[in-house]
Amino acid sequence: MKGSERHSGQMPILEFLLRHYKNFNARVTRDATLAYWRHIESGGRMFWAMAGAMSSAQLGISLAPAIRAGLVHGLSVTGANLEESLFRLVAHDHYRDFPDYRYFTKEDDARILAAQMRRVTDTSIPEDEAFRAVEKILVPMWQEADRTGKRRFWHEYFFELIQTIGTQPCSGSPDECWLLAAARANLPMVVPGYEDSTFGNIFASHVKTEECSAHIVKSGIEAMAWFYDEYDRLSADPGVGFFQIGGGIAGDFPICVVPSIKYDLQQPVKPWAYFCQISDSTTSYGSYSGATPNEKITWDKLTPQTPMFVIESDATIVVPLMLNALLECRSDPATANAMIAAASNAC
Repeated sequence: MKGSERHSGQMPILEFLLRHYKNFNARVTRDATLAYWRHIESGGRMFWAMAGAMSSAQLGISLAPAIRAGLVHGLSVTGANLEESLFRLVAHDHYRDFPDYRYFTKEDDARILAAQMRRVTDTSIPEDEAFRAVEKILVPMWQEADRTGKRRFWHEYFFELIQTIGTQPCSGSPDECWLLAAARANLPMVVPGYEDSTFGNIFASHVKTEECSAHIVKSGIEAMAWFYDEYDRLSADPGVGFFQIGGGIAGDFPICVVPSIKYDLQQPVKPWAYFCQISDSTTSYGSYSGATPNEKITWDKLTPQTPMFVIESDATIVVPLMLNALLECRSDPATANAMIAAASNAC
């Protein structure tokens, strides 16, 4: 682990979590963190599904070290999260924050547009320094793939690109870029519905103008067919857990691999070994984001024995807390386990 990720015998985040997080969403956060740690310590793996604007919210500050520490073993992300991790690396100093966004008028947002910024809640992505800078590199990669007939998954283009960019001066910190950490570790990844992203749109425009073929990007069906074997590898004893931020296709696509292997391939498959979802969506009619985990039992994605947790909160608050507590555990397992045991006995 890098020096900034090592803890000198003290575990302030874990201690805080054990001392203060007793009930309600706080208790679920604590219990989900400890179950995550028990699973990892036993040799298990954890697969992440990430929706929302987590990359723009700089989740990479916590997630990149977690990847390097072996706390994350695969990812399903939206196309937006994929590209926005890259944008944060290349253009971080050109972002603008708008802490008073709640009081904006339509005219205020029109001025942001005129300044060639794209607002995401209280921050904004700079068009020229992010979109256009990356476009100059990525489009020639597509054109070369079209010329040679080479086909790749969507994220594989970004894995190659970011490892090239990551060696050059960037305004963002490479240590805080989760995409760079994932690329260097060559983590298994799926990007379902990547078309719904800035570069998905840009790619479509180049397909429309016949500058490259849509065929150079492998399809979502091919991604699921590939994921069958990858899940079988990840789920080897003692299994792979599922850690989900938000809802939608980023979560539903990969979690469906279990029933698909069982019913569609008619092959034996291990269920997910852990499930945690962090979302501010409340339970409602037909909402995937707000569906309770036990609903997934009826779809044969989870079992009654699966450790299940739902944290109804803001992932930008909860996830850094959980990951830093887990990094502390990873840095000194014996001390962490002693603290956990003492806290359990105190209860």
